Amino acid sequence: MLRKYCYFTLLAFLLFSTTGCRRQNTKLHICFAGDLLLDRGVRKQIEQRGMSSLLTSVAPALHNADAAVVNLECPVTDIVSPVHKRFVFRGSPSCLTPIREAGITHLVMANNHSYDQGRNGLIETYTNITQHGLIPIGYGSSQQAACTPTIIEKNGIRVAVFASVLLPLECWPYLPHAAGMCQATSEELAKCIIAHKKLHTNDYIVVSLHWGTEYQETHSLQQRQQAQQLIDAGADAIIGHHPHVIQPMHTYKGKPIFYSLGNFIFDQNTPTTSKGLLVTLSFDRDSISWSSRQFHIKSCKPTL
Repeated sequence: MLRKYCYFTLLAFLLFSTTGCRRQNTKLHICFAGDLLLDRGVRKQIEQRGMSSLLTSVAPALHNADAAVVNLECPVTDIVSPVHKRFVFRGSPSCLTPIREAGITHLVMANNHSYDQGRNGLIETYTNITQHGLIPIGYGSSQQAACTPTIIEKNGIRVAVFASVLLPLECWPYLPHAAGMCQATSEELAKCIIAHKKLHTNDYIVVSLHWGTEYQETHSLQQRQQAQQLIDAGADAIIGHHPHVIQPMHTYKGKPIFYSLGNFIFDQNTPTTSKGLLVTLSFDRDSISWSSRQFHIKSCKPTL
C-alpha cells in the first residue's frame, strides 16, 4: 500500500513539474544588448582571434533567449564609399555568420553609423543581414517602411519592436521616399504606437532608441519626457543605446526604461565604456518582467 502511495505521489510530482516547465516555456524571452562595432580596434581583434572568439562568453545567454537584439554600430558591406565625417566605420560581411551562430537574431540599423558608407552601403548592409539569416530592425525602402515595427512572436505572444535614431545625422539627407533607417521623432513614434495598438490590441510594444549624449552617465530631462511620452502612447519597454556607457534604469507606470545599455562589442577601454548590460524582457499573455546582467569588456570581448 505504501509502495502504491509513493508511486502515485511520484507520478503527481512529475506531472506537476512537467506542466510547470511547459508553462514557463510559453513565455517569450527577448535579450537586448548595446553597441556592436566591427571595425577599428574590433577589426584587429577579429583578424587575430576570429569573430566567434569575441562572443563565447555571452553566447549561452543569447541562446537561452527566444530572440536576441543588438544595435549594429556600422554598415556591413564590401562597398567602400565613406561619408565625410570624423568617425566612419565599415564591417566585413564575413562576421555575420558567427554573429548568428552565437545566438543573435536581430540587428538594429537605426543609428548614426549605419550610413557611414553611403546609401548604397546601407542597402547592401540590409541585403547582407538578411542573406545571413538575421533580421534587420529600423530599416526600410522608405521612412514609412523603416518605421514599421518588426514582430517577434512565440505561442501567440507578439512583441512589436520599433526602432528609431533620435540624433541629428551628419552628411545624411532625410529622404522620406528613399531607402534608409527610421528617423522618426518621439512624437511620430507615439502616433505609430497608438495606430499599431488600435489594430493589434494584444501586442506588446518595445521601442529601441539611439539617443542621448555620449559618455554621459545620466539621461537628460528631454529623454525622460520622450520615454514617458512613448509609454503613455502604449509602449511596454524602452531600450536605449549610443552613449557607450551604462545609464541607470527607471520605471514609469510600471514599465522599464533602460536609457543606455552601454557597449557590447567595442574597442573603447575606459572604466565606464568597458562594461555593458544584457537585458532580458520576458513576456507572457498578461504581463512583462525583466532582468539584467552586467558584463565587462576586455580586448573588445564582453565577459559575463
